Amino acid sequence: MSGPADCPAGVCVTCSDQAVPMTVLRLVEPDLAMAGTGGVAEEVSVALVDAAVGDTVLVHAKEAIAVIAKGGGDGQA
Repeated sequence: MSGPADCPAGVCVTCSDQAVPMTVLRLVEPDLAMAGTGGVAEEVSVALVDAAVGDTVLVHAKEAIAVIAKGGGDGQA
């Protein structure tokens, strides 16, 4: 499946049918974070998980659905 032209590799987290591991780069609000993979950052919801800066979260449709690795960040950016 291909996505919008501005998505990395033609597929974005929102358009794909798969969950993607992403690193939490910065908490924007209590339920939102900037998360990235491969040099590309996207705003994702972290409302369903207890994620901190540096954690790796599994993201599907811009929603973090699990924390798969703790990164040891302090939650501040």
